[in-house]
Amino acid sequence: MKKMSLVSMLLAFVISIAAVPPHVFAEKEKEETVRSSILIERDTGQVLSGENMEKELPPASMTKIMTMLLIMEEIEAGKLHYEDKVRASEYAASMGGSQIFLEAGEEMTVKDLLKGIAVASGNDASVAMAEKIAGTEDAFVKKMNEKARELGLSHTKFQNATGLPATDHYSTAKDMAMMARALLGHEEITEFTGIYEDYLRQDSEDPFWLVNTNKLVKFYPGVDGLKTGFTKEAKYCLTATAKKDGMRVIAVVMGAETPKQRNNEVSRMLDYGFNQYAVKQLYKENQVVAKLDKLKAARQDVPIMTEEPVSLLQKKGEELGELETKIIYKNDISLPLKTGEQVGILEVRSGDKLISSTPLVMKEDVPTASYWLLMKRSFDDMVKFR
Repeated sequence: MKKMSLVSMLLAFVISIAAVPPHVFAEKEKEETVRSSILIERDTGQVLSGENMEKELPPASMTKIMTMLLIMEEIEAGKLHYEDKVRASEYAASMGGSQIFLEAGEEMTVKDLLKGIAVASGNDASVAMAEKIAGTEDAFVKKMNEKARELGLSHTKFQNATGLPATDHYSTAKDMAMMARALLGHEEITEFTGIYEDYLRQDSEDPFWLVNTNKLVKFYPGVDGLKTGFTKEAKYCLTATAKKDGMRVIAVVMGAETPKQRNNEVSRMLDYGFNQYAVKQLYKENQVVAKLDKLKAARQDVPIMTEEPVSLLQKKGEELGELETKIIYKNDISLPLKTGEQVGILEVRSGDKLISSTPLVMKEDVPTASYWLLMKRSFDDMVKFR
């Protein structure tokens, strides 16, 4: 009797499943998908896969990618240094959500605050840095939106430096990927975003333990950033980057239902990128590729370099034809020229196909030659051709 009873129960269960309309399973499957996603290769910016990548959504704490980008630009420009002390205002200390529990009036170095943003997603640390750079968070947000426009991010708008819920604060998976690509141009940022655990206030009696909100830093080989995000509105978000065999990719997921689903989807995209594609680097970042001759320049044969790495992305097993590189100078180059000023582009082609187009910039300042230097050159030329 017991055996018959068990068989009957199993049969009833199978029949009950069969009786469920198919659309119920379809709805459940749909609920388990993320709202948007994208995978790009970092050097070329080429999109490898994605869904709804231009759908405007709240980015939550992935907003801090732009916050960190502006911080790194200030450091690179020499306006800010890692050991500079930053005093937390009462407003910064009042931030809710993820925080490193700054006290009003507490001082912390730029390095530690950046660590607090990158690892613990500290809202208080983000606002403290925003106020340090721009005076107020509102002024800093203005810089964030200006930088978004400069990067060509037409579907991004910020209302704060943290990603805390705010009306009209949005981005897209594609814009977030391009933002992350710009941030990774400052390679030392991964020294912060790649930390899994660390401490702040180590000299105090009660050090603050940091654990990275991006668990893939520990559990997926090669992941060294970048930023998670979560609010009830945004759900679970992640912009992740990983490097393997010389290729760096960036994956973005927005609107996952759970942290596990978010991490699984990002891991799946990273696997796809590394399994299907390979990169061959043609030129390194800041590699000299030519010299600029300007008749009225104080110096001649001034080196021109790549602004970013020049790489060839291809599907594994596929071969491109012979590559051709060509330098195209701007028509309106005029003196003086500043370090980092763009003077042209480096095109890489395979037949008629454009593989990449990379800005070429000045390696150093080029002032206009003095009147006496121009006279001397003219005299030297006359002697040379006698």
